[in-house]
Amino acid sequence: MIGATTAQQAIDAALRNPAMVSAAQALAENRLHDAEPLLKARLRQNPFDVVAIRMLAELAGRIGRMQDAENLLRRAVELAPDFLTARSNLATVLHKTARSLEAIAVLDEIAVLDPDSMANANLRAAVLGRIGEYDEALAIYAEVLEKRTDHPKIWMSYGHMLKTVGRQQDSIAAYRRAIAIQPGLGEVWWSLANLKTVRFDTDDIAAMQRAIDQGKLSAEDRFHLHFALGKALEDRDDSDAAFAHYAEGNRQRRALIGYDAADTRAEVERTQAVFTPAFLASRAGQGHAAPDPIFILGMPRAGSTLIEQILASHSAIEGTMELPDIPILAARAKAAHGGIAGIDAATLAALGAEYLDRTRVQRKTSKPHFIDKLPNNWQHVGFIHLILPRAKIIDARRHPLDCGFSNFKQHFARGQGFSYALDDIGHYYADYVALMDHFDRVLPGRVHRVFHERLLDDPDAEVRAMLAHIGLDFEEACLRFHENDRAVQTASSEQVRRPINRDGVGQWRRFDRHLGPLRDALGPVLGDYPFSTAS
Repeated sequence: MIGATTAQQAIDAALRNPAMVSAAQALAENRLHDAEPLLKARLRQNPFDVVAIRMLAELAGRIGRMQDAENLLRRAVELAPDFLTARSNLATVLHKTARSLEAIAVLDEIAVLDPDSMANANLRAAVLGRIGEYDEALAIYAEVLEKRTDHPKIWMSYGHMLKTVGRQQDSIAAYRRAIAIQPGLGEVWWSLANLKTVRFDTDDIAAMQRAIDQGKLSAEDRFHLHFALGKALEDRDDSDAAFAHYAEGNRQRRALIGYDAADTRAEVERTQAVFTPAFLASRAGQGHAAPDPIFILGMPRAGSTLIEQILASHSAIEGTMELPDIPILAARAKAAHGGIAGIDAATLAALGAEYLDRTRVQRKTSKPHFIDKLPNNWQHVGFIHLILPRAKIIDARRHPLDCGFSNFKQHFARGQGFSYALDDIGHYYADYVALMDHFDRVLPGRVHRVFHERLLDDPDAEVRAMLAHIGLDFEEACLRFHENDRAVQTASSEQVRRPINRDGVGQWRRFDRHLGPLRDALGPVLGDYPFSTAS
């Protein structure tokens, strides 16, 4: 272990080292291909340079190598226990990989070393929010803001939490406070737009346009402002101007990510090749027998939050949130066993048990069922079936143009790399339908499909069908879902606090002349959809 002053000494040394300064600048500009060789060369010279180790961990995290990031950060903390930045980064990695209790343990360690850290308190509040401890998280934000009333991003985070628990007017006030401090903070403007119920006035629109015109914004602020302006102008029925802002926001966001639609198509084809009737028959009776989970999956913006709110109003079902655990477990299992086909019966059961253990922190009641509504789990239907054969799976499906355009005008806080180009969205939707069709053939009846339009037209029949699929009796409270005051974290949080309505149906029609790339990429899937979106 290095001495207690080594972290500061290492930081001072890094500031004097031209290669480390260059690496830091490359990281700041997201030039990871330049930063990586510089950092690795430094560590060949000095394997104990904790600053280089921490920076390499940051790089690993940015490209999704979270296990590598964790290992590096643990090494940095081992070498320099006083290196608070590395500890904080470690807590962030644990938070991002859905290991919230471990993240809190690290934050507890930081609190001992630096009890007045505002950054530590802010991260603790975010982690507590992830596991549903909203009251404690809100109390932390309030305490922090008593000391730092001038910190716009903390006001923004506070607004996010207030929105989650349904305190909409308080959340708007928090967002407005952040804007007053930093008018060019694009994410706050988008957060207001993302409430879906706020209508921007002329002064708001002018303020956002001024911020864009000033030219001193970060890339993140700029694309958020374009998304927010798109929403403001759409609300004013200025469709062409709104689409121009949506398109520019998407163009800028798309340039910062590495999404390739061919990768999704290839993964779907690999899954179809593995999950044959013979393969499934050979694994019948394997996995963990618990019937607790209900998976609601499909495209984002397809009505999954509405379905969750309906089901979570049943006395036997607990709503949670979009849980990241299935993709994490699937990726790890595939890597360890050379693919899904290499996982043996004992491991499948153990993976099912691990999923239940990982998600237990999200369960606040003793209800027999709980919901995991991560939309992207459609890519893991086969994996879910293998590890949890008695879990229920519900596919939330919405008209391709309504769903596709809704994704295009939505900036997601994380993931959903497909959503920033119309053709990518169309290909992704088509791949999703192709995989669901495959499982309908090889596992008939395993997935219960809910068409959004049918749910709006006849909620009583659709709710009864969903509950029958789960094996539960109908309860009238499911039709009064809007009276449920549970916390909701997704972009639809405010919509599901109202009775069923058709406000979102057919919104694409005003933008139809711009949607050619989406139509072309959807191909036959568009014509095959059984419902129109005529008002």
